[in-house]
Amino acid sequence: MKQSTQDLTRSLGAWRLWTLLGWLEVRQRYARSRVGPFWLTISMGVMIGSIGVVYGTLFGQSMREYLPFLAISLVMWTAFSTTVTEGAMAYISSGQFIRQASTPKLIFVLQVVWRNLVILAHNFVIVVLLLAVFGVKSWETLPVFLPALVLYMLNAMWITMVVGLLSARFRDLPQIITALMQMAFYVTPILFKPASLSRFTFVVEWNPLAYLIDLVRAPLIGQFPSAQTWGVCVAMAVVGWLLGLTLTGRYLKRIPYWV
Repeated sequence: MKQSTQDLTRSLGAWRLWTLLGWLEVRQRYARSRVGPFWLTISMGVMIGSIGVVYGTLFGQSMREYLPFLAISLVMWTAFSTTVTEGAMAYISSGQFIRQASTPKLIFVLQVVWRNLVILAHNFVIVVLLLAVFGVKSWETLPVFLPALVLYMLNAMWITMVVGLLSARFRDLPQIITALMQMAFYVTPILFKPASLSRFTFVVEWNPLAYLIDLVRAPLIGQFPSAQTWGVCVAMAVVGWLLGLTLTGRYLKRIPYWV
């Protein structure tokens, strides 16, 4: 673990590098586009509007309540799932650079996390607009969103560390992770509210991703995250980071040979 901790410290110290690389990747995706990265916002807005009308009608929900719930859920889930699925390719896609230059390896994990934070910032415009249109439920809970977001991304980061390392060794894993994230989307309360599963509450109660989504969603819809939600998310972060640093420290020197 000592090696991985040192690598993490060096990676954080090279923040100019991974922030620049992450930002350049976002810009390159939309080179010569007048709207640029805000195409992400437009596509997300269209998806939220179409899903909101259809599922809100099917579930008999008030649009005033359902659209902000859906928008926050989808925006935050997209940030998490994209970070994890792209994180599986963090070392593989940077293999040429890893083989040619001696740099801290966790830079490539931080690059993925930062890139998706930039995209989250663009998509979060939709949440702000909906809160402005339908009104903020509680100004007291809004400040809780910031520490909740930090804890949310810390959990996304340790998962990225683990899947990135394992995917470098086992090349079939990125496809498996993508399939698992798609499956998790349907069993996590994103399109539906947790209370709607009256007979199958265990789907939410035993789903750790449900607690992560609730952690960042609750403050924005006027609720304080429960003590259980905080406890589960903190426990996941502590155990996950210990696991991620342990695995990274053990196999750090093998990454150039795997990629």
